[in-house]
Amino acid sequence: MTQKKRSIFEEVDAAPAAPAARAAAPKGSLIARDDRGARRAIRAWLWLLFAMVVAMIVVGGLTRLTDSGLSITEWAPVTGAVPPMSLEAWETEFAKYQQIDEFKVENSDMTLTEFKAIYWWEWGHRQLGRTVGLVWAVGFLSFLAMKKIPAGWTGRLLLLGGLGGLQGAIGWWMVASGLVEGRTDVASYRLAVHLGLAFAILGLIAWYAFLLGRSAPSLMTARRGRDARLFSMSTGMMHLAFVQILLGAMVAGIDAGRSFTDWPLMAGQVFPMSAFDIDPFWRNFFENPALVQFIHRTVAYLLLAFGIVTWLKGRKSGNRATARAYDWMAVMLFGQVVLGIGTVLYAAQWHIAITHQLGAVALWVLILRARFLSQYPADQSVRGRA
Repeated sequence: MTQKKRSIFEEVDAAPAAPAARAAAPKGSLIARDDRGARRAIRAWLWLLFAMVVAMIVVGGLTRLTDSGLSITEWAPVTGAVPPMSLEAWETEFAKYQQIDEFKVENSDMTLTEFKAIYWWEWGHRQLGRTVGLVWAVGFLSFLAMKKIPAGWTGRLLLLGGLGGLQGAIGWWMVASGLVEGRTDVASYRLAVHLGLAFAILGLIAWYAFLLGRSAPSLMTARRGRDARLFSMSTGMMHLAFVQILLGAMVAGIDAGRSFTDWPLMAGQVFPMSAFDIDPFWRNFFENPALVQFIHRTVAYLLLAFGIVTWLKGRKSGNRATARAYDWMAVMLFGQVVLGIGTVLYAAQWHIAITHQLGAVALWVLILRARFLSQYPADQSVRGRA
């Protein structure tokens, strides 16, 4: 039998993309196992988790803005799911709160009714966290039991659950820092770790969902057309944006957003004179509102500048979907800068501050999407249609 001649432009390893090749694959091969995987169902489950984590971030922000985070003074992962059901139970919880310095110094005139308001915010935040864990566990165990998880994905999905459990522990570690004598709030650096891990989990969920949106052979083929330089630049954007998110948490942790409400100056100065008033010197980087807000503003300018450079490179991409992804990233970047300025000018009013936080989520995901399309360009016709 005469062997069919190959075109000099045909790649030898293009066979996996062919339906016939996939059908003929051995039963235990990676290709066959990948075809059996419920990629669409797992992707839908991941997007549900994504939406729930976003809700967690929003509720967590509101809990912080309403000074509700220390209203529950114990960590009870199981029994804590049941709120006080009687007047006696409410009075017991209120008595525990009255023992900490936040009550003694800032809320000594608080009534039981007012305590209930802040208690429900913190309880709701913790309950939502429990629900996220439950949704992850039910989904993961179901897909595992039905053997629907694609090859190589069990560890990735298990990692999400592990990080979720770690996030719960870090949440209590954060709260515990505000319960010690002499403190009326949580440590800002612990708040930054807590929020940073939330964004890391969010980023992993989004990245996994992007990957599951395409077949394994399609991803292998797309990777050959990756733009290495653009991928590297977007990776830099991702890292810088993550640093800015951590700094935003530091600002929120010490209410620095309400300390200087003018822009572009700070209290009429380019560099606030009180930036190094705290001793020892290193504490200023964590506890001085002037210095923390100045650093947050400075990194915002750096992120904007680098974002413009990355966008100018990305918009020249020969892949239409990739270029459009960088356009959207740039639009959200400018929008987030405007929201940040508005948050400062209006002294971090809760509705503006929460919108700014949601803007961070949107920008974070759009950076990741642009980065993904740099690594795995979407298929497009000769005319440039994706």
